[in-house]
This record gives sequence, structure tokens and C-alpha cells, in this order.
Amino acid sequence: MKRLFGLEKKQESETGVNSGTGTGGEAQQGIRGLSCLYSPQRTEVAHVRDIVDILSDMGKLAPEKVEQIRAEASSRRGADVEQILVAGKYVTPEDVLIAKAELLGYQFKNITPEDVDRKAFDKLGLQYVRANKIVPVAVRDHLLVVATTEPTNVFALDDVKRQTGMSLEVMVCHQKDIDAVCDEFDESKLGYDVDEIMNDMADIEVVKDVEEDAEDLEKSAGESPVIKFANYLISNAVREGASDIHIEPKEKYTKIRYRIDGILFESMQAPAKMHPAIVSRIKIMANLDISERRVPQDGKIAVLMGGRGVDLRISILPTSHGEKVVIRILDSKSISYGLEETGMESDILASFREQISMPHGILLVTGPTGSGKSTTLYSALKQMDSEALNVSTVEDPVEYDLEYCNQVQVNEKVGMTFAAALRSLLRQDPDIVMVGEIRDHETSRIAVQAALTGHLVLSTLHTNDAPSTISRMVNIGIEPYLIAASLNGILAQRLVRRVCPHCQETYSAPDKIRGYLEKIGADPDNLICGKGCDKCRESGYSGRAGIHELLVVDEEFRDRINKDASVESMRRAFVKAGNDTMFDDGLKKVARGITTVEEVLRVTEIYGKNEDEVFVENLS
Repeated sequence: MKRLFGLEKKQESETGVNSGTGTGGEAQQGIRGLSCLYSPQRTEVAHVRDIVDILSDMGKLAPEKVEQIRAEASSRRGADVEQILVAGKYVTPEDVLIAKAELLGYQFKNITPEDVDRKAFDKLGLQYVRANKIVPVAVRDHLLVVATTEPTNVFALDDVKRQTGMSLEVMVCHQKDIDAVCDEFDESKLGYDVDEIMNDMADIEVVKDVEEDAEDLEKSAGESPVIKFANYLISNAVREGASDIHIEPKEKYTKIRYRIDGILFESMQAPAKMHPAIVSRIKIMANLDISERRVPQDGKIAVLMGGRGVDLRISILPTSHGEKVVIRILDSKSISYGLEETGMESDILASFREQISMPHGILLVTGPTGSGKSTTLYSALKQMDSEALNVSTVEDPVEYDLEYCNQVQVNEKVGMTFAAALRSLLRQDPDIVMVGEIRDHETSRIAVQAALTGHLVLSTLHTNDAPSTISRMVNIGIEPYLIAASLNGILAQRLVRRVCPHCQETYSAPDKIRGYLEKIGADPDNLICGKGCDKCRESGYSGRAGIHELLVVDEEFRDRINKDASVESMRRAFVKAGNDTMFDDGLKKVARGITTVEEVLRVTEIYGKNEDEVFVENLS
């Protein structure tokens, strides 16, 4: 009789296989029960239980049925007890599978395609999963969670360990569950899922779409499903509030990711064979060369969604598996707010309003890419009386179309650089000039000259904080005395994610940050975070807020710049004047439940005054 064995007394053995319930050693002993029973060194008598005993304990078999099954198995030499159980309709196949899991100490679980992490699945691949009936479900550190219909197949489990180099946590599942997962990840069947998506796609109208006579790829891109799919990627990203779309070619599929609240999330996957057509469609929309796939290309698209204008910036880069596309979404809705919605504290907001009301000088907004610098500057321009002022901008690219401004697009190919455009603008009788970014010595020199000759100049720089901006200007090549004479103020900012309002809960701050919170009167044991829900994609965050620090260049600060414009000197003067750093501003928002400590530490560093010495500390 062919039996499954489970041992009530088991020897300890070294194993890399764990059960889903934490009894991995027992499970492995159960699998190896046969060898343990007949080992000549074994002197301890073990009570052997089989799958019939488990089914009886589960209440699936009456005592008389147990005897009947055992008698039938004894009379049929070599018969498989599982076949007897199912063929005789004593129990269902699912009952047998659950009992088998119980016998071996494994967890039985119904697996859906949504439960399976694609990265985990790819560790074995489609063909291996189908052939061996083992599906990787998730990766936890160096542990691979797998589900199988044949938990007694120790050879297959050992092979998975060898192939992945990972220890295993084993669960038992239905064969139909593995089939469903394989169907979901089967590239040849992914197209059907795409077709289903297309039934619920929003139409978008391309404002600037140039059709060209090209080769087969364009014919493929012109087919309705591809057009609809490209439209869906864009319209869905706008609905989700994404700032960027990443279309990434992989060996077996195309990964679509959205950047939402500054973090990339995988949105969907498409068949690899569909990728060239998707890229070609986007190239046609952006008036790019679809026949050129060897060099990077950049372009732009203007589309209408429900009558609302959305500008798209396209970047295409050749990679080993095809062309990767990144689409930056410039939604005019994001600059429809005033300065009040930028998240500035009331004192910083009041000082910033004074700065943009100055008749002349330079006001800089600093921070890394994606920190909201352009949004802040556009919001500032909206506060100005455009009827009484001549407001002009020099941008690369022009991100948003502003009715109240004269906007100039930089085009370095024809010599229209930031410096050249700014030089020409100064002959246009401007009152206020916004320069998208100060990148070099010439641009900064002209900006300083403009400020010293009676113009208000707004611009951005990539620096870590407000005080270090002055040192950056010196490094660009501007003399400290010119900086002191022309600079009015510097606003440094970052964006932090807001706590999701739908899944808030309280938590305690980590020890390393408690002292800072107590200094501002916050309770470190009663902070707010999000635990994750379907409204926030299980992230715990929804939306973003700005954290800021504002350096106002007064007479004392001008003297300091002339004497010592180093980063340490500027930071010391900034903190000594009683200004809040971005870290301080972030903690205020933590105390009010707007964001979390983790978010503030993710985007800032701490610097302050300690016995007249500035210290910098990164606690993340």
C-alpha cells in the first residue's frame, strides 16, 4: 500500500524548507518519514499516521469508512490511497489536498494571480512552474515563498532551492490556482487582458499629432487597439494623479509604472510583442522619428482630456530590450492653486510674499528635480499684477502655458541658450524675469546684472538647502560682493507625502527623533500615520505637501557673505538668526498629523547650532 507518512515523534534535522505555519522541521521530517522508519540506527519506536487518519480527525471520514478504505488498500497491493479516496468518492480532491498539507505541517491556501509577485514568479519562469507545479509567490529577504500541489516532491523543492539559492517557505494550493497564475503571466495570453482594459478607456484628443508616411511599425501603431492602449496609459495616469509614466521593456513583457506622490508604482504589464507598436504610437503623437531606434529622442505632446489641456514631455532612451519611454505629465490643474496651497507655514508665506513684491533683486527657489520648484514659481507669478507689469520667462522646456506671461523656449541647437534668451529679454522692457534654471556662469552673471539694474529676477538652483545656495553661486563664478548686492532671498523646499486620511492610526516616534519633537511641544507617542488601504494603494500616503526654509538676505547676512560665503558660515548664520530649517518645518507638519517622521527623514538632513559649530546629521 502506498502511503503518506507523518511522525508524532521526530528527530531534529537541518533543513532549508519552512512551512507556512512555522513548523518547517516537522514538515521536513514528515517528508522523510519513510527513511527515518527504516534507518538501522533508529532505536526509537514512532507512531505512524497517514492521510486517512488526518481525514478522520478532520471529520471527513466515519470510523467504518476508515476500516473500509484500509481493507481496500490492503487487498489492492501497491494501490495509491489517494486514488482510492477520490475514485471511491469518499472525499473530494480538495479534502485530500488539505489533509496532505495538514499531515506535513504546511499551510493550505487558495492562491490568486493578485497574490503572486511578478519578481518572485520570474525566479523560476513560466515553463518551470507549469512543469513542476511549484509557483513562487513572494520574496521575503532571503526567503522564497512557494505554493505547490505536490508537497511530498522533495526533489522538486530541493531543485528550487538550488536554482534560486534561497530557503523556502512552502504552502499547498490547488492545481487550478497554479494554472490561473500561469495564464495570467503567460505572455501569449496577456493580449486578452489588454483588450479587456480597452473597453473602459477614456478618449483623449491629441492637439499636436503629426502623421507621417513610414514603415510597418507605423501601420501597427495605427491600429485601433494600440491607439486606445496608449490613450489609456495617459488618461489613467492623469486620473491617478501621476507625474510620470515609465514604459519599460523587459525580456518577456513590458512594465508600466506610474510615479505618484514621488514614488514609482507598477500599474500594469503588457505583452513584449506589443512594445514596439506602443513606442511608435507615442513617437507619432510627439512628432518624432519612428524609424530611429538607436539614439535618444525628446519631444512633447499636447492633449485634451474632457476639455482640459494636459502637456506631455516625452523622453525615449534605447535599452538592451528596446526603447524605454518616460512621459512627464504637466497638468495645468497643478498650478491652479495659490501660494496658500503650497504648504508654507504662515510666517514663511508672509516673508515670501514680501520677497516677490520687491522692485528688484534675485529670489531663488532651490531643491532637487521633482521638489515642486516650478510650481512654487508659477504660483508666485500668478500673485503678480500682470496688467501693470511686463512678466517674461525663459524656460527649458516651457512647462505650463501662462496667459499672463511672455514665455521663451530655450533651443540650444540654434543658439537660444538661457543666457542668450535672458540677454534679449532685458531689451524688452521687462519688470519681472523668471529664468527656469541658473546653470552656468554666463546666465548667473546676466541675472545679477538684471537684478542690479532694477529688475526682479526669479530662478531656481539645484542645492541641498538655502544656506548652501550662496556657496553654489560662488562656485559658479559670481563674486561674493555681487551676490550680497543682488540677492534678496532663497526658498529651499522638498515635497513629503501626506498621511492618507482614510486609514489613519497613531504611532510612536523612533528614539532618535523623540528629543526633536519634544522641543517643539509635540507628543512623540501620539503621532499620526497611515496603515494602508485601497484608497492609497496600501502605501499609507495620499497627496503631497511642501516643507520649506526661507533665507532672507538682510544687512547682517550681506556682511557675512562678503566676509565668508562658505557653506558652514552660511548655515551658522542662518540658524543663529532663529530660522527654521526644512527639518524643523517638517517636524511641525508631523506634529499636526500632515506627514510622518519617516517622510521628513527621507528628504532632509539635520543641521543646527551646537556651541557655535554647525553639525549635519542624516538620520534616515
